Amino acid sequence: MPNPKHKHSKSRTAKRRTHHKAEVPTVAICPTTGEAHLYHRAYWHEGKMYYKGKVVIEKAI
Repeated sequence: MPNPKHKHSKSRTAKRRTHHKAEVPTVAICPTTGEAHLYHRAYWHEGKMYYKGKVVIEKAI
């Protein structure tokens, strides 16, 4: 396995890591329920699972 011959400086390492950061997830508001949810994800609201504003699953009690 190849290894570096010389030590990388702290500034060089920092330059490589500048793009490694946490991003805030994009949140959508459902037009049907008004619930905030992640894009392209189904979500539960009052015992029903919604996706793209339509009921996908109803919870049987």
